[in-house]
Amino acid sequence: MSTARPITARPTTARRRLLSAGTAAWPLLAAVLGIVAVWYGVTYLVLAPERRFLLPPLHEVLGNTLGNPNVMNPMFDALWQTVGVALCGLAIAVVLGIGYAVVMAQAGWAEKILYPYAVILQTIPILALTPLIGIWLGYGFSARIVVCVIIALFPMIANTLFGLQSAGPAAHDLFTLNRATRVQRLLKLQFPAALPSIFTGLRNAAGLSVIGAIVGDFFFQQGSPGIGGLLRTYTLRLNMDALFMAIILTALFGVAMFSVFAALDRAVIGRWYGRGVA
Repeated sequence: MSTARPITARPTTARRRLLSAGTAAWPLLAAVLGIVAVWYGVTYLVLAPERRFLLPPLHEVLGNTLGNPNVMNPMFDALWQTVGVALCGLAIAVVLGIGYAVVMAQAGWAEKILYPYAVILQTIPILALTPLIGIWLGYGFSARIVVCVIIALFPMIANTLFGLQSAGPAAHDLFTLNRATRVQRLLKLQFPAALPSIFTGLRNAAGLSVIGAIVGDFFFQQGSPGIGGLLRTYTLRLNMDALFMAIILTALFGVAMFSVFAALDRAVIGRWYGRGVA
């Protein structure tokens, strides 16, 4: 005599996606709560009352800035300027980085000649190059983009090159037996194998492009001010509420950039490597 098994309802696709999103979001929420806890701890337990203006509590920062259009309107305009610089710089860094890596992946001698230049560009402190960039290109939008590209370029080069070289010898032998051209080998073997590494470099470059845009804004003051320029102004004036609000907006922008490309990574190649939504 057989016994009937209880029927359990399987979660719907929408519910699974919601659960997956919640699982992915809770570490970030925990980190934010930890930062806020440390913030309040330093403000009320470490700083003396007469020095708390150096690190005002979060509720005072939000209360004194969010409802003040004289503070928030210029801040949003500056943030939009920084967004434009970061996205333009990131796009240029992606194109240059992938192209540079493709050239190096074609031959060992090309990598030996070209890779040291990428390393040198990465190791030179950007603060040492910034004055020269300002002198050569002026102190406007183009100079900020150049700073952004320099900071974001190396992760794209290094990760793309690693990915292009990750295809196994057996796969290369199969393409050789089928008399594949160099272009066919690149498009049908090396690029598919390199996609995970390319997206890793893209996530890293996205965060660095935000830093590069802020550094350019901080030092180049001509034209429309970016969020980095406002950070410098608020620091000189000891306007701590506006300064911390600008820092919060900058951090949110950086997290948003990283999250967008992480989601794009999961959508494009996640299912191939077990990172997609179940």
